[in-house]
Order: sequence, then C-alpha cells, then structure tokens
Amino acid sequence: MRTNVVIVGGGPAGLLLSQLLNRDGIETVVLERRSAAYVCARIRAGVLEAGTQETLRLAGAGARMEREGHVHHGCAFGLAKRQFRIDFQERCGKSVMVYGQTEVTKDLYDAQAAIGATVIDEAENVALYDVTTETPFVTFRKGGQEHRIDCDYIAGCDGFHGVSRLSIPAQKRTEYERVYPFGWLGILSETPPVSHELIYANHERGFALASMRNPHLSRYYIQVSADESHHAWSDDAFWDELRHRLPHEAAESIVTGPSIEKSVAPLRSFVCEPMQWGRLYLCGDAAHIVPPTGAKGLNLAVSDVYYLWQAMLARYKEGDLAALDHYGHHALSRVWKSVRFSWWLTTMLHRFPDQTAFDQRIQEADLEHLADSPLAQAALAEAYTGVPY
Repeated sequence: MRTNVVIVGGGPAGLLLSQLLNRDGIETVVLERRSAAYVCARIRAGVLEAGTQETLRLAGAGARMEREGHVHHGCAFGLAKRQFRIDFQERCGKSVMVYGQTEVTKDLYDAQAAIGATVIDEAENVALYDVTTETPFVTFRKGGQEHRIDCDYIAGCDGFHGVSRLSIPAQKRTEYERVYPFGWLGILSETPPVSHELIYANHERGFALASMRNPHLSRYYIQVSADESHHAWSDDAFWDELRHRLPHEAAESIVTGPSIEKSVAPLRSFVCEPMQWGRLYLCGDAAHIVPPTGAKGLNLAVSDVYYLWQAMLARYKEGDLAALDHYGHHALSRVWKSVRFSWWLTTMLHRFPDQTAFDQRIQEADLEHLADSPLAQAALAEAYTGVPY
C-alpha cells in the first residue's frame, strides 16, 4: 500500500488532519490502535477556541457544532466568598464554544466516512522506519497479518504514550516536564449546570471547577491528591466537598444527582522538542501535554494540525518544501504560550502540598488583581479564547 501521508493515531488530531488533507486532494491513511467505538466513547472536555471552531468548519466537520455547541462569552472566578466574571467579548472581542471533544471526534469520523477516507482501526504494533530518508514507511499488524504502507511523510498524532515521539532518537529529543502533585476528581451528572458559564474556584481546601456539556449535563471537578482513587469518593462526599469550595451563591443553588461517570485525571505540563524529525511530524499530545486548567489540550492539537496542513498544502500544491521545515518552529511558538498560560492558571488556583499561608495570600492577591484590573482581564481573555494562528 502507498499513500502521501500516514497518520498514526485516530483521535481528533489525526482525524482532523486527514479530513483537511483529503479535501485538498492529499491522500492519507489513518492508523488507530483502538476501535472506533472506543475512541468515540472517551470522555474529554471541550472548550473550543475561535481558531478551533473555524478549522472544524474548514474541514467540513462543524455543522453539528454550530447547531448544538454553546457559545460562552466569559467565565467566572471564585475567591473565598467572592465571585467575579470576566467578559471575553468586552475584553478582547472573542468567545469560546463548549462542545465536547467526544462530539468533535464523532463528527470527524462521520466526515471521514463521507469522503471515503481510509481509517484503519485496531492497528497493532505500529512501527515507523526510515523517517530521515525520502522513502519512509510504516508497518502494522491487523487481523493477524503484517502490513506495510510506503509514504512521503508521517504525522504522529498518537498521544503521549504513542510510538511516534519515541521514534525520534532519545539523544535528539529535549523533553520539558512538570508533574503536579494533585489530580482532578471529575464527575458527569445528568443535572442542569449551576451556571451557564464556567466557574473556576480557589479555596484553601483546594481547587474546584463547575462546567457543563449542555443544559442537562454537568461536569464538575475538585482537586484531590495525585494518588487518589475515584472509588474512595461517594457521590454524596463529592457534592459536599464541591459545595465547600464553590463561591457561596453557586454552592447554594447547585443541583445534585447521581454521577454517570467518575474519574481522576493527573496533571502535568510536558513539551517535546523538536516536533519534527526528518519526515516525521508530531501533533497534539504526542508532542505536548497541558493541565486541563486552561482548556488548551484539544485546541493546541488543532493549531498543530492547522500548521501542518498549511505546510503540506505548500509542499504538494506549490512545490514549496521550506514550509514543512518550519512547521516545528511555528507550532512550538504557540505551544509554549499555551503551556505558560495553563501553568499560570494552575499555580494560581490550586493548593500545593507545601503551600504556606503566605503562598495562599499571594494566590488571593493574584485573583484580586485579576478582579480589579481591566488590563489583566484582557490578557486572560486573549489567552483563554486563543491567540491567533
């Protein structure tokens, strides 16, 4: 088998890249380790920046998002008994859309099927070869048989634990990482959200977040220790702790109910440099991880895909090879801005194990400054809604 681009990983990054390339006549094969049903069932957040929304529209995969997504023009922050709101429209003229990553993935699978793109799921033992030559190829096992795909380029969209990043020699990779000493215990409940916009709360007992999927489905999080098991928390215990941490008005009005999903997500900041090696290009979680505090994970994957798509267009439509050479530089510039933003929000809103009373007061002063300064709010709004590609 031969194709222009082999895409390793059939999550939203890989599917979106395949969709964009195929619509421009560049052939791809997507290799996914899991089944399509498994990929589409994964519960993930979904706060979409303006650039992510537009890229999905360009891919022909934004129609349901337009119908069912919920535009958010701001978000709220809670500090002790006080709550304040930042108006994105007023501060930077942009907004975000709440539309679950699970739904984005389903839309992309449907879009791929509609154009007849090649997506091979349950592809095992994927291996990359000769990526620094002009004739790279990929092998995998499917249905008990070995297969080989020759290609021009390989896009590694297979996540933090995938094979793509590890195909760059260890001595050529520089990996920057910060593992946070806490996680997020999250529940999904079929209850009306406490607010039509997100509420981020700093509390001496730990961070909390009130978010939503739609008017009848709520997503809530509380900070727990890194080794915490969700099995240790009953629904009642979770709701009680959430009420402690949310601002008073939200705590008083929250509607509780049985959880339909409960899990603990670890938090880390991670960046791999370079994001390209020979004819291998990394996208999304294969190259970087951000804590979910700033809602940047999916959005960064989409901006990576956008840069790589544009570089591939330049190469195939105009014969310009230089654009691909600069892919990593362009992507990393935006990546580090988002990593910084996510780190800043995380350190401002969470309780650290060695945190002192002084540290807590500094966090509170940060939030008070944010509440009182239009310029600080504008900087947050710009970063939250997404810096331009």
